[in-house]
Amino acid sequence: MINQPLRVVVVDDQASVRDGLVALLSTLPSLDVVGNAGDGEMAVSVVARELPDAVLMDLRMPGVDGVEATRRLTTSHPQVAVVVLTTFVDDESVLAALEAGARGFLTKNATRADIARALEAAVANQVTIDGEIQRHILSAVQRMNQPHEIELWPDGLTKREGEILSLIASGLTNPEIASRLFIGGATVKTHINRIFSKIGVADRDGAIDYVHRLRAEPHTVGDRSLRSRPGSR
Repeated sequence: MINQPLRVVVVDDQASVRDGLVALLSTLPSLDVVGNAGDGEMAVSVVARELPDAVLMDLRMPGVDGVEATRRLTTSHPQVAVVVLTTFVDDESVLAALEAGARGFLTKNATRADIARALEAAVANQVTIDGEIQRHILSAVQRMNQPHEIELWPDGLTKREGEILSLIASGLTNPEIASRLFIGGATVKTHINRIFSKIGVADRDGAIDYVHRLRAEPHTVGDRSLRSRPGSR
């Protein structure tokens, strides 16, 4: 009996990347690219129409992202295996995709052979996780098992922003924070800009003062009077 090639749908919001992946995977006799999509909403529609064996899914997309698309697909088409292929790797996205039902995780440094193996493993109900992504999962699990000094951050700060704010208060530089959290330097800068905006400070000294006052006066958490005190800006 001759094995039929795996029927695959490629999902990526960047047309050039998507076309490149389609062209690359189409050279492999073990794969048959039967469709592609530029966002999660379209991916769900294409999968419903083509009923492929597997989907190669980007994470960062406008509208319905890769995590939500994976969640919808594993609910409506549980027989379709989803393998994530992403440029940006962070702990929250990796864990979210895993919880959504993805069966494989690769970075875009993966070769066509790596991608083919991951797709084939996913269809066989096996999970393939890139080494770099494994480190992110381990890091996330370790942090989940560690007590947090401040359980609920005020001023709309997310858990990740609170984590970065704590590291700033501990004296870590941007590159050190990036290394500690396994994220890119640009991602750290983006988080810090959002943090400063939310807590109303202009620099790291103001951020450090903000954290010190939260630790010293936990009853003021969420009290906007924090911003009116000396040193808060």
